[in-house]
Amino acid sequence: MSDVSFAQLLEEESMVGIHSGDIVEGTVIDVKEDEIVLNINYKADGILTRREYSNAADLDLRTVVNVGDAMTVKVLKENDGEGQVLLTYKKIAVDKAFKKLEEAFNNATVITGKVTKIHTGGLGVDFEGADVFIPASLVSDVYEKNLSKYDGQDVEFVVTEFNPRKRRIIGDRKQLLVAKKKEVQDELLSKLSVGLTVEGTVKNITDFGAFIDLGGIDGLLHISEMSWGRVESPKKLMNVGDKITVLIKDIQGEKIALSLKFPENNPWKVAEENFTVGTVITGKVARMTDFGAFVELVPGVDALLHVSQISRDHVEKPSDVLSLGQEITAKIVDFNLEAKKISLSIKALEAPVAQADEEVAPQTADEANEESVEE
Repeated sequence: MSDVSFAQLLEEESMVGIHSGDIVEGTVIDVKEDEIVLNINYKADGILTRREYSNAADLDLRTVVNVGDAMTVKVLKENDGEGQVLLTYKKIAVDKAFKKLEEAFNNATVITGKVTKIHTGGLGVDFEGADVFIPASLVSDVYEKNLSKYDGQDVEFVVTEFNPRKRRIIGDRKQLLVAKKKEVQDELLSKLSVGLTVEGTVKNITDFGAFIDLGGIDGLLHISEMSWGRVESPKKLMNVGDKITVLIKDIQGEKIALSLKFPENNPWKVAEENFTVGTVITGKVARMTDFGAFVELVPGVDALLHVSQISRDHVEKPSDVLSLGQEITAKIVDFNLEAKKISLSIKALEAPVAQADEEVAPQTADEANEESVEE
């Protein structure tokens, strides 16, 4: 008793007893790259290793903790074999995180975590020390082939499944993106109207047209609306990523029909001046049917060359004497602006067969004698 001072007795008396599982308060007295030493008001100091501080294997503890910081920790072992108390901070953080996750699950609260693992079937997300799994089908509102781009990113999600016993927590990011996109679309739709000219970006091209991103909502530019003339393939006219100005032709709910056929460029506006009846014109055969051929006079203006007007000779079908892309010369024999119809005739440019016979057929001897008798 004489070897122990009164001050030491008081100090030991003030120290609390500790057991595994206890939650204690401590003060940081030393920090190393992979270890924190704490005064936990006990006869031995507490040791907090990097592994028990965080799941990040390469974390330098000196960057997150300073001498003098107060910390709440949990006792793992009263004696680590070297007379020191082994502590954990991670498990307390996980317990707190689980409580927050449970609240988020019950209240459908949006929370944020960092992607720390890329699994074959989804993302492993760290939320304040607790692990959350976001299945690949719930990562985005579009198919994601490569999930590695999310590695290290902070992502927002909602908790759709919470099972603390199995430590199973499922997050859903997709529904947030769908809701956000819907909000953007509704706002944009409220500003759009038929006849409005807007800027867009070519998002996808198909055989029947192109989808144009108008800034949060897509519109369809059908192949028939890409030009006043014919378009063989949309891919020959534009590329993905191109910026274009389009006309809103129609809106049906969330479906938007677009056009590049601006009214001021309608070739039929000047057709009446350029294609009057009796005018001889040149055009190219654009397509053929059994009853005739359609000839492109200018892009957007076609005229019909009926099979009966191709020649004074009998023509069974246009393809017997004409070919696609062939340039022909014909006379305009009819023009109907209201119906947007023009009729052509090659036959009208040919001399009548009877007249041609009279001009070139030689007289027979009998015909000559008859003329001399009449005289």
